[in-house]
Amino acid sequence: MKPIQVDTGASRLIEARLRRWRWTVFGIVAVSYMLAFFHRVAPAAIASDLQRAFDASAAALGGLAATYFYVYTVMQIPTGILVDTLGPRRIVTLGGVIAGIGSLMFGYADTMIEASIGRMLIGLGVSVAFISLLKLNAAWFHDRHFGTAVGLTLVLGNVGSVLAAAPFAWVLQFTSWRTVFIVLGGVSFAVAVLTWLFVRNHPGEVGLPSLREIDGHAAHLPHEGHWFEGLLTVLKNRYTWPIFWMNLGIGGSFIAFAGLWAVPFLQDVYGMERVAASEHTSLMLAGFAVGALALGAVSDHLGRRRPVLIATAMVHLLCWLPLLFALPMSLSMSYLLFLLMGLSAGSFTLSWACAKEVNQHALSGMATSVVNTGVFLGTGILQPLVGWTLDRAGTAQGAAAQYQLGILIFFGCVVAGFAGSLRVRETYCRYLND
Repeated sequence: MKPIQVDTGASRLIEARLRRWRWTVFGIVAVSYMLAFFHRVAPAAIASDLQRAFDASAAALGGLAATYFYVYTVMQIPTGILVDTLGPRRIVTLGGVIAGIGSLMFGYADTMIEASIGRMLIGLGVSVAFISLLKLNAAWFHDRHFGTAVGLTLVLGNVGSVLAAAPFAWVLQFTSWRTVFIVLGGVSFAVAVLTWLFVRNHPGEVGLPSLREIDGHAAHLPHEGHWFEGLLTVLKNRYTWPIFWMNLGIGGSFIAFAGLWAVPFLQDVYGMERVAASEHTSLMLAGFAVGALALGAVSDHLGRRRPVLIATAMVHLLCWLPLLFALPMSLSMSYLLFLLMGLSAGSFTLSWACAKEVNQHALSGMATSVVNTGVFLGTGILQPLVGWTLDRAGTAQGAAAQYQLGILIFFGCVVAGFAGSLRVRETYCRYLND
């Protein structure tokens, strides 16, 4: 396709319209993504409440929390296919309705089965938000700013995580967890309506040229052929898989720990109160948000992905050692450690930029969904697995001994993720097939 030529005045007008649409689209879908992060982490703050409400064991609690991740994992590749074929607008709207229904059901649940179904529907509804937002970012932001856009996406998403930790624990002093989830159901319905009214899949739907055309380049070519052929292209690409394993090992461990077991671990091993333990989780998740934005911006500025990714993955690996050996720490040291864990966990957030850039632009939804599956597959396996190790350990041993095997499993997965990072292909912040 021939690049679009416009005069200076028209160019300024187009840029102004693009900015308005870009941030409207981004802002609305980012709220949906914030809800996804809140639901992901919230069980950590109400773990004891859920055990009392449903008379659940640690393994059952892990299974309840992981139900979200099972559905989320299964939905990643279908979401990639749907956003590449039907567009993000329809998918995010439907997801908001389903998440709203699930949140209401979870809030009103009387039994573990009802709670699990509600949690499953929440996972199904919010599972589409991130891949849809990545697809929209690829359409509404310049290629050279994609890493920064992903970082900003994760900052806003992690606002949901932070709200689900210490602030959520504070709110629970005044109301029940059930009320919170009922309110969140209404918020999900509202976001679904806003998505349908104000989100557009790409600039062309509002009569604007693509970002590449404005820069004087030909637009990316659409994928020719059936969506299944496109998916096979992504799966057969040998550069896709190191990114997948990095996400499974580092991303899966980080989210499984922060989303469920960090608070009980700090309470049982280090004797912290729930609010203090939740503050550690909040700090870790806030660090993750800052790290994601900073690493994306640094990577875009350097024009390199691999050195930034590997260096921070190594730091994250080292952060697990004090927890693995249950080393005594002062409160200030534990806060610093958890902040550093969060900052360095931002290493795996560069994976989506890498996955997009080692595959075709038209298949960016499928490419990012395949590697994103690793994050939630890892989380879905680790949350109940660690709960099972705690049940097996029993209460006769000391708290540190009870958690030793679980933390060792987390550490082993992080080592595997770091090994995957060493195999990631350098893209120099551009599509390899350009």
